[in-house]
Amino acid sequence: MNNTTNLSSLIWSSADDVLRGLFKPSEYGRVILPFVVMRRLDCVLEPKKDEVFELYTKYKDQLSDPTPVILRQVGYPFFNSSKFDLSRIKSDPNNVLMNFNNYVQGYSKNVLDIIENFSINPLVEKLHKNKRLYLLIDKFTEFDLHPDKIDNHQMGSVYEELLRKFSEMSNEESGDHFTPRDVVKLLVSFVFGGDRKDLQGEGKIRSVFDPCCGTGGMLTIGKEWIHENINPNLKVDLYGQELNDVTYSICKSDLLMMDENPENIHGPCSSISDDRLQGRKFDYMITNPPFGVSWKSEEEFVTEEAKDPNGRFFVGTPRTSDGSLLFLQHLIHKMNPEGSRIGIVFNGSPLFTGDAGSGESEIRKWVIENDWLECIVSLPDRMFFNTGITTYIWIVTNKKSKERKGKVQLIDGSSFWTSLKKNLGDKGKYITEEQKDELFNIYQKFEESEFCKIYPNNFFGYTKVVVELPLIENGEIKKDRQGKPKPDTSKRDNERVSLSEDIESYYEREVKPHLPESWMDRSKDKIGYEINFTKYFYKFTPLRSLDEISKDLKSLDDEIQQLSMEMADE
Repeated sequence: MNNTTNLSSLIWSSADDVLRGLFKPSEYGRVILPFVVMRRLDCVLEPKKDEVFELYTKYKDQLSDPTPVILRQVGYPFFNSSKFDLSRIKSDPNNVLMNFNNYVQGYSKNVLDIIENFSINPLVEKLHKNKRLYLLIDKFTEFDLHPDKIDNHQMGSVYEELLRKFSEMSNEESGDHFTPRDVVKLLVSFVFGGDRKDLQGEGKIRSVFDPCCGTGGMLTIGKEWIHENINPNLKVDLYGQELNDVTYSICKSDLLMMDENPENIHGPCSSISDDRLQGRKFDYMITNPPFGVSWKSEEEFVTEEAKDPNGRFFVGTPRTSDGSLLFLQHLIHKMNPEGSRIGIVFNGSPLFTGDAGSGESEIRKWVIENDWLECIVSLPDRMFFNTGITTYIWIVTNKKSKERKGKVQLIDGSSFWTSLKKNLGDKGKYITEEQKDELFNIYQKFEESEFCKIYPNNFFGYTKVVVELPLIENGEIKKDRQGKPKPDTSKRDNERVSLSEDIESYYEREVKPHLPESWMDRSKDKIGYEINFTKYFYKFTPLRSLDEISKDLKSLDDEIQQLSMEMADE
């Protein structure tokens, strides 16, 4: 059972025995996940189950709320005052639904809020009506999910493996995926490892926030990485917000069992249109927002906030088909003036989508001209469970070191991978600990190499200049009232001129010799920014000679003739 993949498969297949025919496979997750959470809670509470029941019976009529007394006595941050748990429900098969409801209502308010977000009542009613509630409970009591047996790191993997199966069967969009642990570890090493000095020392408190926290894996792994690699005594406060009700509930329940503060996790609601941590600033922010996913349903709210000069989206908004950059703006808005670091996973779109003057380009311009973009790391393809596309880690900070000021570091990590023995959905590759360390060393060295390029900020900027040609009618150039040539809008073109180059010199050299009658309309100049990552790391491969190709073709032809002769002889 230490193998989390095997455990999740066992849980899924056991539930499948009960649910098949009653629920669609795409609905399994809604049933399985809350029962996994309740079973894990039971395993934690079991040693003091009877003590809690006795305390509740003793104080329920004496105190308006016996919760503080019970929590103080048992030493847990939650409890269940019912005399039932999932195992004890089995002892009375004739009253399984009544006893199950009694059991759920017995949880302390902090757990009851979590369970209610699973919306399991209609599912339980359906199970009971078809005489399968008892069978499902019986299956789940076979699993020992106590944190001593399955630690929080392993349990997080189990949740995410179950969620992966659930999203596969639900045919979720490619942006709705979970971040593999190898990617999370790489991201947190760059975010926290790049700020060791600030995390060292005694008596410090640091905050970490994830606006799309899912089951909380990024937050908990981030805290664990700090304690294991930098400072075991640092107090790290975790904060998150999550839209999906199921993953929100899982996150809160896991933090509760880890003795974290589940009240720091907000939801289920969108961080973009319902920011539950408005006005809060954080030291570190890490996230993998849904990319390639429309924000059309939030367009009215975002458009309205974009009118506010102090709002998150005032500099511009991306096209409604992909809201990735909205999350980056959201996080930048929450940076501490004293200094914050952000690690965010993107697909390729935020690098280059949108021409000069577009929302995407304006956002890139804002980030780069403020000298916040520190580093971008390209990852191998096929790193995620539900999509095989290439992804990138962006490191954004308002406290760059002296040597990094005014510069952006690009790291090509596309070749740093190892094949999985067995694919997990679309995930066929992973990054080993050694490869992770290699990439981090490249980052720390901050030296140009085969895998690292360092450019000044203005390298990514350009001026989009409009080039006009005269309108010609009946063989003559048409002119306006001032005697200037009228432009032929059908022949209007533009040139992109790097910010590091003089526009007039560029025009005289690159345009004027070919179009002597042309001129530039500088009133239409627009500044744009894009990061053409692939171009910077492109390696020219010489074409094969005609002789080599001819020899290979002749060799293949000879093989075909030989095979034909052998087949004819047979």
